Amino acid sequence: MKFGTLILLRHGESIYNQQNLFTGWTDVELSDRGIREAEAAGEKLLRYQLYPDICFTSWLKRAIHTAQLALKVLEWEQIDAIRSFALNERHYGAWQGEDKDVVRETYGEAFFLAVRRGYDNPPPPLTPDDQRNASKEKKYSKISSTLLPTSESLRLTKKRVIPYYEKEIVSRLQEGKTVLVSAHGNSLRALVMHLEGISEAKISELEIPTGDILVYTMDRLLHIIGKEHL
Repeated sequence: MKFGTLILLRHGESIYNQQNLFTGWTDVELSDRGIREAEAAGEKLLRYQLYPDICFTSWLKRAIHTAQLALKVLEWEQIDAIRSFALNERHYGAWQGEDKDVVRETYGEAFFLAVRRGYDNPPPPLTPDDQRNASKEKKYSKISSTLLPTSESLRLTKKRVIPYYEKEIVSRLQEGKTVLVSAHGNSLRALVMHLEGISEAKISELEIPTGDILVYTMDRLLHIIGKEHL
């Protein structure tokens, strides 16, 4: 019997996506296309009559604004929104802000793909004095530096996403609620990997495009009994 519903929404295209740059924890705005994708996501939720009881987002504005735009279209802006850096995108280290084609040429196709699509290959880390470090941003000033990455593999991303999911989101699903999570390509890949039991070898095949929506219906024990790609 259907119980909880989990809606996973990847943010709309960002200006870095548009420019073919690695983004990671860099806090950039949605592009014009990204705004349209977020609004289209709201239209899909409306078409399928999916009204979340609560919303979770990362601390990055592209995920926050995507949720806000989608809920505005749905005319469902009154729900609580809980934000956590645990849902942030994978940290791309020294590659953040760099052109993907240039990185591919510099490091070679094999290493590029192993980092970008693989499970346990982080990009080169930021150095301590690099201004791109999250520790230098005001919004992370109260977060222990031990929790702020300077580079992450998908495995390390999963290591922070799944405990947050189990601590903050599972209980809502067990109450039979509909939960919207507006996050990022890799934080959502980590969550889908966990939900569907995808292997480390197979996770390289999973890609979640900007503006995409995945909907999981679950029973009381949180076994997946249905999955839709809207």
